[in-house]
Amino acid sequence: MLELKNLYFGYNKKNQLFTDLDLSIEQGGIYGLLGKNGAGKTSLLKIIAGLLFPQQGDCTVMGYTPKVRSPAFLADIYFLSEDIYLPATSMADYVKLYAGFYPHFDHNQFTTYINEFKLTDDKLLTNFSHGQKKKFLIAFGLATNCKLLILDEPTNGLDIPSKSEFKKLLASIVTDEKLIIISTHQVHDVESLVDAIIVLDEGKIVFNQSIYDITNKLTFTLLPEEPASSTSFYYEKRLGGFATVTANDLGQDTQADLEILFNAILLNKEKLHQHFQGEKNER
Repeated sequence: MLELKNLYFGYNKKNQLFTDLDLSIEQGGIYGLLGKNGAGKTSLLKIIAGLLFPQQGDCTVMGYTPKVRSPAFLADIYFLSEDIYLPATSMADYVKLYAGFYPHFDHNQFTTYINEFKLTDDKLLTNFSHGQKKKFLIAFGLATNCKLLILDEPTNGLDIPSKSEFKKLLASIVTDEKLIIISTHQVHDVESLVDAIIVLDEGKIVFNQSIYDITNKLTFTLLPEEPASSTSFYYEKRLGGFATVTANDLGQDTQADLEILFNAILLNKEKLHQHFQGEKNER
């Protein structure tokens, strides 16, 4: 579905954002893309969408080279940018203008989604609040039924009920034929949705694992006392004790805490890599 090999990219010669970056993602499921501010998450998403061009390396998405921007490729990819621009038109006119670019656009689905988000077509899109604009573009994007859906900070600007609605609607469209990539800092907003986590740091993909493998190989617990650093990948003080990530040696069933996992990855990249690779080698 998506293959990046030996990718190099920078906005100038002195500032190389990605160096020898590799990433492989199969179709089907929801992937969470995490990284610190400035790590290049949005730039990576734009390369995948064909909006930025790598300086070296290969980028293949659904069998296409994104930078060529062929009509068949563009008809099956929807990119929701964090930076929103909408024309001074109504929702209905926007759909008339842009739905035709997506051959699988479903008008009935779109109507259902905007009703779920409680949006009304009684004013121009430019007069919508930021949250309303975001909900409109999410509804439009889901209704395109593209094979690749890229969402950059989709929950920013949404209130709590709208975030719940977003999660419900996104879960309803998942199929084996679709790939959804969500880049976010609001990890708790997507924690129950994602099937896999990708972490971008220092110009490379430093972690790419399914939630199944994460919870199979790691334990997330709240301990009453500070654990020994030798027995944990990471821990931090929280209300009620110490949130801790350790090796799942006893086969415990715990829920992944993506926030503490992200911190663990940044602090112990190599140690976690060896842990996951060691498990694979034992099979």
